[in-house]
Amino acid sequence: MTDRSDTKRDWVANRSNALIAWGIPIAALIFAIWIDHPAKTLVWFIALTWMGLACLANARRCGRVHCRYTGPFFLGIGLLALGHGYGVVPLGDAGWAWLGAALAVGGVGLTVVPEMIRGRYAKS
Repeated sequence: MTDRSDTKRDWVANRSNALIAWGIPIAALIFAIWIDHPAKTLVWFIALTWMGLACLANARRCGRVHCRYTGPFFLGIGLLALGHGYGVVPLGDAGWAWLGAALAVGGVGLTVVPEMIRGRYAKS
C-alpha cells in the first residue's frame, strides 16, 4: 500500500499543481472585485468550487490535513456567493466585502491551525 502522506502526491507541495488548483482561482477572485454581477457571482462560484474540489481531492490523494477543512469551507463560501449574487442570501450592501473577509480569515485560519494541531498529513 502506498503511503498517502508522500509529498510527491501532495498538490500543495508542487508549484505547478498548486498554481492550477489554487493560484489561478485566487487570481480570478481578486480580479472579480472590479466586475459586476452576474459575472462576479459566476467567477466566485466557479473559482471557489474549483478550489474546494481540489482541496478534497488533495486530502484524499495524500492526506493533507488542512485540505479536509478548506475543501468544504470553499464549497460553502461558493454557495453563499452564488446565493448572495442572486439575492437568495441577503448579506446587504457590503455582502461581497463580508464574503471576502470570511474567505480570507477562514481560508488562512483553516490552512494554518489544523496543521499546527494535527501535523501536515493525517495518519493512515
